[in-house]
Amino acid sequence: MKEREGIIVSGGVCLLLVAWLGFFVHRSPRFAGSAVGAAFGIAGAILMLLPLAYPIAKRIPFLQNRITKHVSLQSLLTLHVYSGILGPLFAIIHTGHKFDSWLGIMLTAVMLLVVVSGFAVRYLLTYVTQEIKDKLLLLQTARGDLDHAWGVLEKTPAGMRTFPKPRLLAAGLASFGVEILSGGPAGEVTRIAESVADLEYAIRTHELFKRWFSFSLKVHIVLSVVLYVLLGLHIWAGIHLGLRWFS
Repeated sequence: MKEREGIIVSGGVCLLLVAWLGFFVHRSPRFAGSAVGAAFGIAGAILMLLPLAYPIAKRIPFLQNRITKHVSLQSLLTLHVYSGILGPLFAIIHTGHKFDSWLGIMLTAVMLLVVVSGFAVRYLLTYVTQEIKDKLLLLQTARGDLDHAWGVLEKTPAGMRTFPKPRLLAAGLASFGVEILSGGPAGEVTRIAESVADLEYAIRTHELFKRWFSFSLKVHIVLSVVLYVLLGLHIWAGIHLGLRWFS
């Protein structure tokens, strides 16, 4: 289920990021103020307000107890994700690829950043966190194997404790037809030690990504607040300036 959701949402994010580039090939200045354009705009605004249900239910205990009696937090999170993709997509259609006002440009830019940061938090952060857990388990096993291989090596006669040449040197000699045997207890210790080093490097890299994606959660929250402020201003401007399709 999560895998299918990830595929659908990833496709939606890609579609959204491509859709806004349509202004290079298509512009409809009057579409946003038309009846159909306004319908897309209203639907998009409503869908962009629905994601608020999840953080409200999650962070306000009083409301959480009442809401979760009828709808689980997981269901609200799913609603948060899908409406957070569909709403901006409707909003892009609503624009008719006309980006003339500073408010419209800022609203579109912030909206896309909110979607990207939310995607990073929901999927990339989760993926990296799971990868770290899996690699830590592998590292624990590899270190145990290394201790065992080292114990075998210590019991090996001194004459058989020859460590293999470095892989780069061995590959170079092999190109000249000189093969270096890398078997035996010493070769096993070297192989496992290299695996341990690779796992430790991978874990450090994933932890760096995790810090980046964890920071994106704060960015997502701040940008969401900015988005709703700009959305409110946009709605106010639409009402204040009038809707052409009424006339």
